[in-house]
Amino acid sequence: MFQLLWILLIGFVLGVLAKLILRGPQSIPWWLTMLLGAAGAWLGNAAAGWIGVRHTSGVDWIRHLLQIGFAVALVAFVAPAWGRSHQNR
Repeated sequence: MFQLLWILLIGFVLGVLAKLILRGPQSIPWWLTMLLGAAGAWLGNAAAGWIGVRHTSGVDWIRHLLQIGFAVALVAFVAPAWGRSHQNR
């Protein structure tokens, strides 16, 4: 149970960081921000494992940068689509 809460908390933090990094408003709800951040963390971990930097001695800076990068890419891709699909409501 605590692992799920931790994943959602980290997802929310990464999603908010991604929205802050991107320019302009991203009109997506908080729950989608959290899910995109969690997906970015998962993809970043997978990419870090693939290139061999998932577990290092000390802070895993490359893994964290990959997580943020994937979260930014996901928010940048999904936010405009979400805005267009919910604009007419």
